[in-house]
Amino acid sequence: MSFIKKLKPDFWDYHDIAADPHKRLFNFRRMWELTVFLTAGVALIPLITLAVVDYHVTQRAVASENLLRTARLVSNIRRSVSYFFEERRAVLKFLAHHYTFAALNKRGTLERLLNDLNESFGGFTDLGLIDSYGYQKGYAGPFDLLGVDYSLQDWYREVCKKGIYISDVFLGFRHAPHMVIAVKRSLPNGSFYVLRATIDTMKFQGILSGLEMAGKGDAFIINRQGILQTPSIYHGRALQKLSLPVPEYAPKTRVFETKGANEVPIIIGYRYIDNTPFILMVIKQKQGLMKAWRETRIELLIFLCISILVISGVVIWVATYLVNKIFIADQKRIATLHQVEYSNKMASIGRLAAGVAHEVNNPLAIINEKAGLIKDLFVFKKEYAGDEKLLGLVDAILASVKRAGTITKRLLSFSRHSEVRIQHIDLKELLQEVLGFFEKEAEYRSIDISIDVAPDTPLIESDRSKLQEIFLNLANNACFAMENGGHLNIRVAPEGLKKVKITVSDEGCGIAKQDLGRVFEPFFSTKTKQGGTGLGLSLTANFVRELGGEITVESELGKGTTFTVILPVAIERKEGNNT
Repeated sequence: MSFIKKLKPDFWDYHDIAADPHKRLFNFRRMWELTVFLTAGVALIPLITLAVVDYHVTQRAVASENLLRTARLVSNIRRSVSYFFEERRAVLKFLAHHYTFAALNKRGTLERLLNDLNESFGGFTDLGLIDSYGYQKGYAGPFDLLGVDYSLQDWYREVCKKGIYISDVFLGFRHAPHMVIAVKRSLPNGSFYVLRATIDTMKFQGILSGLEMAGKGDAFIINRQGILQTPSIYHGRALQKLSLPVPEYAPKTRVFETKGANEVPIIIGYRYIDNTPFILMVIKQKQGLMKAWRETRIELLIFLCISILVISGVVIWVATYLVNKIFIADQKRIATLHQVEYSNKMASIGRLAAGVAHEVNNPLAIINEKAGLIKDLFVFKKEYAGDEKLLGLVDAILASVKRAGTITKRLLSFSRHSEVRIQHIDLKELLQEVLGFFEKEAEYRSIDISIDVAPDTPLIESDRSKLQEIFLNLANNACFAMENGGHLNIRVAPEGLKKVKITVSDEGCGIAKQDLGRVFEPFFSTKTKQGGTGLGLSLTANFVRELGGEITVESELGKGTTFTVILPVAIERKEGNNT
């Protein structure tokens, strides 16, 4: 038997073959399916709903947290960058207002100030003093820029107009990337001069290069034309054009999701840096940021699957257990009803048999008396005493009357089925009495019936009527299973000191191996199409158990079947039993 068949409940493939008055009230398979689906639905639908809601809520929360963290990172970097520029702009403004043009133009002053600035702040490449005509009158630095005319440069015009200027990163006369911070000081006579400082871009880049960011993060600065002012890890070198569009102006930090190259989802955070031409950009790959969420999602799905399996298993087990209990109770109910009907039927047949027996016994008694009188007259009268033929006819009448009397006696014996009596029983005599009903059928079908009772078999204490029904059912099933010319053998022998073993063997068609375990189940029958109800062996097994015995079956297809009944020598006496 396969593992699946072992798990299959008893009611799964059960087909009701009971008569109409006792048809079962429930479709157990349908009941099981409804119980499983409804219970599982009530348990699993809220679980799955909560899991789906939690999935989306958690996903949105993680995505929102990523946006918030990116916004915080942009704000923090922006403060560092703004402080970098504000610090250097403030120191230049201080120097321009603290020193006069002549003092700054004095030999060695700019060199000393440049050294002081690098010691205090670092990142200054050179200092230049430019007059109102755009000529660089004083210079301290590594390049030969003294006397250079800046009057036509855009930055010079811008500082003249606004008083302060922070440039983009550019190449300029020195053909090296640099940026300029310049401040203007107006003089009382209407003239002015400009103090200009070149900032080392490496120092500027150091603010961003030391950052560690999740999700393959990349922080860099662009100008308002989308030109990279600092190198980017994934988007190009300094002074290259950024492949992404320049974000629109916003007075505060903004973060949004979009798609980058190859349609990869990215998160962009940016901030326009006040009083500078710069835009701070932070770009992260969303897939990397959601890695932790994906791991949590897998754990959630595993937990959900395990929960569904556990709940489904419990629901199926409970539904199977409960429906199986209902199924067994319903079987017992139907079997009990049928047994009551069977008992009533047997009682009715018994009463009918008793009536028939009494009605037949009366004329038989008269025939027997008259035939005996005739025989006596023939014997006493000499003219008939020697007529053997005539006396033989009278003896034949008397023999037939005796045989008819034996039959009516058996009918009267079976008419007492409703009476429960514990008495000493000779099994050989009882079996001969029961098998007497099959004599004519056995003779007609050429079935050989033999009874083999061991000499040391004791009398047993039991209920005669139940034993009659037990062996009547077994003999009837054996005859039904055999073709004409079979053999029915009944053996009786002691089984230990307190039991008797009776085997009923036939040479019939046999029972399939898969059906052997069900032959004693109510309403199970292999001959339903021939009128069987499947209750004969079930009632037989019940009678055997009521008498304190046990019954087993062995069979092989095409070779026959053997039923073994083991009965106690002395039945357990219960209150109300007659002895």
